[in-house]
Amino acid sequence: MENLLLVGLSRQMTLRRQMDVVANNIANINTTGFKAERMLFEEYLSPTAREDNFIGRDRRVSFVQDRATMHDFAGGPVEPTKNPLDVAIDGNAFLAVQTPGGERYTRDGSLQINNQGQLVTASGLPVLGTNGPIVFQQTDHDINISQDGTVTVLEGTNRIDSIRGKIRMVQFAQPQQLVKEGSNLYSAAPGVAAQPSLTAKLNQGFIERSNVSSVTEMTRMIEVTRAYTELSNMLQSQGDSRRTAIEKLADVPA
Repeated sequence: MENLLLVGLSRQMTLRRQMDVVANNIANINTTGFKAERMLFEEYLSPTAREDNFIGRDRRVSFVQDRATMHDFAGGPVEPTKNPLDVAIDGNAFLAVQTPGGERYTRDGSLQINNQGQLVTASGLPVLGTNGPIVFQQTDHDINISQDGTVTVLEGTNRIDSIRGKIRMVQFAQPQQLVKEGSNLYSAAPGVAAQPSLTAKLNQGFIERSNVSSVTEMTRMIEVTRAYTELSNMLQSQGDSRRTAIEKLADVPA
């Protein structure tokens, strides 16, 4: 296969991957605490090329390589909800939650209380405190979540606050190594340890919206679509030229 077709194919593959990423960002515009994904590309030089040492018809042939997907952890807009169980994280931290597969991390602070009295995420995963899941009593009311994550309530007719736990907020030295698992969850890669966050704060009665910009992502989608169409037309034109050349060669008398 000619180099032009190989280079064009490598570009089409990366454009298709980029379209998947952009489409996923757009699909999560209204997902609480969602963080957008960005693509990283790099040039890949053909291993047979030799700089300053080209023989005959050798040329430098460069391909497009999908290097990685980067997490965009920029903060999203904060929206008041007046729900005492909603919290928005102010800082580069995550909430720790318990899943069947182990501990996971999220920025989704839209919380609720399940039938067992546990503080859980919108998908029903227990939110972890410094001493395990946070559990409320049936008589608890007037829930207060302080900026450091301490959860207090008034129990029954008591006028003195009772502590139910302290929400864990964790951070990572290299957050780009976190693995997105879906359902707004991240897992830590092997060797990546969660550290307690000493600077992040929780704002009760607020949620952090997605940091996806609909205008930016729609513009990217249009750009990717146009680039893919132009590239397809170019490759089609190249294929037509080859077919025409082969047909003419076949008509040449032996």
